[in-house]
Amino acid sequence: MTHKKYHFISGLPRSGSTLLAALLLQNPRFHAGMTSPVGSLFRGMLNQLGAGSEFGSVVSKEQRRRLTRGLFESFYADQADKEAIFDTNRMWSAHMPVLMDQFPGSKVIACVRNVAWVMDSIERRYRSNPYEITRLFNDDVERNTVYSRVETLAQANRLVGYPWTALKEAFYGEHASSLLIVDYDLLAQVPEKVVPLIYQFIDEPVFQHDFTNVNYDAPEFDAQLGLHGMHKVRNSVSYERRASILPPDLFEKFSTLSFWHDTNQSAANVIAVKAPIANKEALHE
Repeated sequence: MTHKKYHFISGLPRSGSTLLAALLLQNPRFHAGMTSPVGSLFRGMLNQLGAGSEFGSVVSKEQRRRLTRGLFESFYADQADKEAIFDTNRMWSAHMPVLMDQFPGSKVIACVRNVAWVMDSIERRYRSNPYEITRLFNDDVERNTVYSRVETLAQANRLVGYPWTALKEAFYGEHASSLLIVDYDLLAQVPEKVVPLIYQFIDEPVFQHDFTNVNYDAPEFDAQLGLHGMHKVRNSVSYERRASILPPDLFEKFSTLSFWHDTNQSAANVIAVKAPIANKEALHE
């Protein structure tokens, strides 16, 4: 059996996970990328083998453990020359017990951002594709206005609401010490300070990254989603400022959800800066 290390990238959408993966990919010892299908395969397998399923009574726990590990080993078999794999999926925050059982010592890096700015970023991508009917929304009722769009995304089973609640579970859970929260704004502003802290957390020797030559894009994936530019990373990690396009009341409502700033009841590790949240933000997009 391979002794390859596995770590996981999770967290909120539009919060720097693709940027982080693009940076880690510069290290020839690492493999990283955008959302992989391993998480969905794992969840689908459990649905087929769990209680109440046709095969639930004939597949043992140990067999399920081996099958789960086999998904990772098979999917990344062509990365034999890599010493560490970073699998990206927003669902991993909700499956910390499985990850810690399968890969003792593995770490989960969760990229976060003030939720109001997450919503602002998605809304910008929506408006920049005015001739597309994105798959983010099921019908015209959901996509009618910025209010219906944002409220839809915030639902517990949708693009923003699900990873937010999953991350909250991990943040206060029994495996929180294996979780690292990375604030998007800080990563974009001072990557040369944040990335070495990530290496320290995963217990790897620091690599000299080039923050002026970062390349990543997935146009085919974004085209299927009907929202172009969702996974395109600019060449240089930079820090700019812009005003939000959300109505002020909507922005204010979602700007209060950054629970990771209060670590009093959590063993999670946090790289973030506490600052007043206004409807102008410095960012890399």
